[in-house]
Amino acid sequence: MKKIVALLLSILITISCIGFAAAEGDITLDVIICQYGNNTNNWFTGTGINGKNYVQLFEEANPGIKLNLEVVSWNDVYTVVSTRISNGNPPDILNIDTFADYATEGLLLPVKDYCPDALYNDFFPSFIAQSVIDDTVWAVPDLASARAMYYNKDIFDEVGIAVPTTWAELEDACLAILDYYGGDVYPWGMDMTTDEGQAAFSYYVWNNGGGFVDADGNWALNSDANVEAVNFAIGLFNKGYTNPSPATQTRYDLQDMFGAGKMAMVITTNQLPTYLTEKGYSVNFGTAALPHNDGAASGATGVMDRVMAFRDDAYADQAARNAAIGKVLEFFYSPEMYTGWVSMEGFLPAVSSAVSYLVAADPSFEAWLNVLDSCQFYPTAKSEWIDVKQGVIDVEQNAMLGGDVKTLLDELQAKVAK
Repeated sequence: MKKIVALLLSILITISCIGFAAAEGDITLDVIICQYGNNTNNWFTGTGINGKNYVQLFEEANPGIKLNLEVVSWNDVYTVVSTRISNGNPPDILNIDTFADYATEGLLLPVKDYCPDALYNDFFPSFIAQSVIDDTVWAVPDLASARAMYYNKDIFDEVGIAVPTTWAELEDACLAILDYYGGDVYPWGMDMTTDEGQAAFSYYVWNNGGGFVDADGNWALNSDANVEAVNFAIGLFNKGYTNPSPATQTRYDLQDMFGAGKMAMVITTNQLPTYLTEKGYSVNFGTAALPHNDGAASGATGVMDRVMAFRDDAYADQAARNAAIGKVLEFFYSPEMYTGWVSMEGFLPAVSSAVSYLVAADPSFEAWLNVLDSCQFYPTAKSEWIDVKQGVIDVEQNAMLGGDVKTLLDELQAKVAK
């Protein structure tokens, strides 16, 4: 992926010199971007683009529009945004995962008010569909990642086992690895922290015919399929097949264990190869679909974050402000700029125009794009999602402490389905 960035550096500088039409008057937009990795700060505000950054290149290309851009960690962004809203000073543009609460509280601008038609039509329709409430699109996708199971080929060859496709095969593989290595290698990685616990929930319930909602879009957190799935996951922990502390060990901890050869299998994002390279790990790995229960289809978990614009009814020239927001999006999603960004952090694109650029530079990338066709997404358009997200994490963590899964899911269902 790094060669994509190198190939595009000269193009990015050219873009900064060409410029788009300037907005009338001087407009300053407050922008909050979430920190995705070690490169985020440098790319947006440092010297990560051939000695320049996104803000500098945008302002050079768009005289009259200034960006007050802040990169905020995922651990802090919800508090930062909530505080700004409470103080009557929300950002003009926000990059974050959830949007429903902001939309239902009347804080957001409809996407049609600021997003140019050509750009809007470039987004993958399935991604756009994740940000619709009452037939109105309230946010656009900034990027996506998909989850797959990575396995250590050398460990599998040494133990003499095949890659598991079902839960029964997974348990057999875990037992074989545990018997062979003892405590030196953890067979299965599990992250049920506040970072990724909701993802872990999806790995198991979606591969058992369950899910967060039913076919009608109603919460179905305590379905029989979900109860069975969470019990299976907790069973892997209780049998000693996982890392010792799923409630505190994040996917980054698991990726380090995997890179060091101390973990045989881990479910994580398509950014793992980039992560392993940057950390200096050398591991012979393969990828595979997530194991599923017998009789259930295997499904991929897709994660999509968003870009949204907040209302500012006090602004004197709404049309000029909306146009300026649109120019920020146009510049960010231009293929030369956008592919440099998603490649640098190892993500999947949310616009079709970026596909040819990425595949041309790295043909293996096409396999991940195909995965997106089978992805299921969190029901983030529902206003209760924030409670559900934390709720399923609490269920998992309490279950690891001995709590009854059905009782815990029943209580969560009752809380959110009032």
